[in-house]
Amino acid sequence: MSRKINAKTEGTVGSPTYVAPALEKGFNVIELLARTPEGLTASEIAAGLGLSMSEIFRIIMVMERRRWLRKSPGDKYRVTPLVLDLAFRATPAEELAAVASPHMREFARATDQSCHLVMRNGNKGLVIMRQQNPGPTGFHVRIGTQLDLETTCSGHVLLAFSDLGAEFISPGAPADPRLQATLSAVRERGYERMESARTLGVTDVSYPVFDFHGDIAAALTVPFLRLIDGTQSVHLDQAQDILAETASRITADLTGRDRREV
Repeated sequence: MSRKINAKTEGTVGSPTYVAPALEKGFNVIELLARTPEGLTASEIAAGLGLSMSEIFRIIMVMERRRWLRKSPGDKYRVTPLVLDLAFRATPAEELAAVASPHMREFARATDQSCHLVMRNGNKGLVIMRQQNPGPTGFHVRIGTQLDLETTCSGHVLLAFSDLGAEFISPGAPADPRLQATLSAVRERGYERMESARTLGVTDVSYPVFDFHGDIAAALTVPFLRLIDGTQSVHLDQAQDILAETASRITADLTGRDRREV
């Protein structure tokens, strides 16, 4: 049974909160395994959480029975796709992915470039969907990847078109004038375009996708890969135009409005 206590929690001081130790341990297991995609044994999970085997064993067994965890032949536990499936069905991500999917496939076919959708998840961006290009060479970002909002192309779009803006990242902290200037420029031109912060030869371009209420739902991003062998079918400016059209089509389908009104 949970009990009410007074405790200092993140972001609050002395505020009342409720605890459910077994539930919290289950969440801690998922968060630990999310940082270790190769998996961990039961003893490694216990050590990673600072718990004894007796404290964690039944929780792991129940999570495995409920299909939240799967044990590999090496006795290592991994998080199953059930976590992603439930997250999609419990949030607007499912509808967004269903609407965006055919348009993203068409973009990849027309440009021979991959693309992905990023939603805001607290103070990070989360890649919820990707579409790989059909050609023999490509570059894509994995589903579930967390992105820094302040330094990435998708993050700039999510911040620029959000009412919360960058202030939500560090509440009470002084605003970074350089970031604020960047976000203002993104809002004014309607997109972000920048060299990848991580990969040479890749230019990221991102456009906002809006929901029925006019709020930003996601950032649609292409990590444009430049080829040097002369086989580039569509160049960067052309791909950007197609991406802008794709984002408008997704917004139109989400809102039920004519694409020319978007």
